[in-house]
Amino acid sequence: MIETPEISVVVPTFNEEGNVGAIASAIITELSTLNVSWELIFIDNRSSDNTIEAVKRLAAADDRVKLICNQRNFGQMRSPTHGIYQASGRAVISLCADFQDPPAMIPAFVDAWRSGDKIVLGQRNSESVGFGSFLARRAGYFFAKNFFDYPIIPDVTGFGLYDRTVIASLTALNEPEPLFRGMLVELGVPIRLIPYERPERRRGFSKNNFLTLYDFSLSSLASSGKRLLRLPVAFGIVSLGLSAAAFLWALGSWALGRAVSWPLLLGLIQLNFGILFLFIGLIGDQVRLNAERLRGTPLVREAERVNLRSEQK
Repeated sequence: MIETPEISVVVPTFNEEGNVGAIASAIITELSTLNVSWELIFIDNRSSDNTIEAVKRLAAADDRVKLICNQRNFGQMRSPTHGIYQASGRAVISLCADFQDPPAMIPAFVDAWRSGDKIVLGQRNSESVGFGSFLARRAGYFFAKNFFDYPIIPDVTGFGLYDRTVIASLTALNEPEPLFRGMLVELGVPIRLIPYERPERRRGFSKNNFLTLYDFSLSSLASSGKRLLRLPVAFGIVSLGLSAAAFLWALGSWALGRAVSWPLLLGLIQLNFGILFLFIGLIGDQVRLNAERLRGTPLVREAERVNLRSEQK
């Protein structure tokens, strides 16, 4: 009989051959202080270096270290979420392989979970970024707060701990492009935030660039931007209102014996824009509804598993 671990730690990787040994050692060191049963799952997003071989060596030495290899790169939203769904622990911790998330936070997460918290997230106190990046992030949080279906907690990534009941609820959503931070808020489960100082990267570097962040932003909008999809309807209503005002202006001008060509032209233009925006908004909302009805796309397709039983979801 396979023992169900108390704690699962999930580490997504992409070209991290120089980090997997160090991050595994750091995680196992923290777990060993907690007197818990555990598993450490690496999910690799089709690395082009020797990351998979490095993890396989760790798995051969300790069967509690496990590996999922994706058939291709499925992006930074789907792959980590799939790894979390495949974990079997009573609580699941997610962190990055490049040491931007300090493994030293693991005991604090577990203590909060044992105290009854179902979702425990690390929240960065500060980060050394350029002024442009700082402004972009603040603007992004403002936009998400006002247009996303559910608010995004500032300075929080996927770094944290999730109770098994939370994982079950998230899996049931069957979201093909999972904005994990938004989904956590969508559940309505109280979230415990533990602040931390982001450490200087002594090993590794971020694999994100403008294109990957751009892709992430668009996927986030598509998966959690119902208000944005409905924005054209609001534009359409405003345009129809302006059209009505222009026609009233034309009617008044006609009654006073003045030229009515300009008011009529403006009214017709606004009427066309109003109808166009109205139907674009309705079509967009219909597409969203159909997408929600048809949820069922797998997050990833696996090529191989090491030390893991058959796929759970």
